[in-house]
Amino acid sequence: MGLFDLFKRNEASSTAKKNRIQWIPLISADELDTLVSRSNKRPQVIFKNSTSCGISGMALRSFESQYELTSEQADLYMLHIQHNRPLSNEIAQRFRVRHESPQLLIIKNGSVVKDASHGAISGVSMEKYL
Repeated sequence: MGLFDLFKRNEASSTAKKNRIQWIPLISADELDTLVSRSNKRPQVIFKNSTSCGISGMALRSFESQYELTSEQADLYMLHIQHNRPLSNEIAQRFRVRHESPQLLIIKNGSVVKDASHGAISGVSMEKYL
């Protein structure tokens, strides 16, 4: 094993960590309605991300590396606000939360039970809501 093999292995394990969470794209109001309905059976998580914001990217990477969530624990949705700001506004209005990015919303029984943004996302105790 050479020196470059070490870098390849670190690259592969880093990629595996990044891909651990299987995000469901949130792109329509109909999907939001489905998400709300499903929240009566199990938690629904929305991560609102801005692809042009460095802080948002750091918060997302931190969230993905900090939590080992599976699709059995909750449905995990990703909303890219640049592609769908009207849906982000709809979420803010429907759940009576302030629009922010990055933002993490945990929804149970049709209501937001946890809302965190920016650095506060890493302080959320996910186990408490799953």
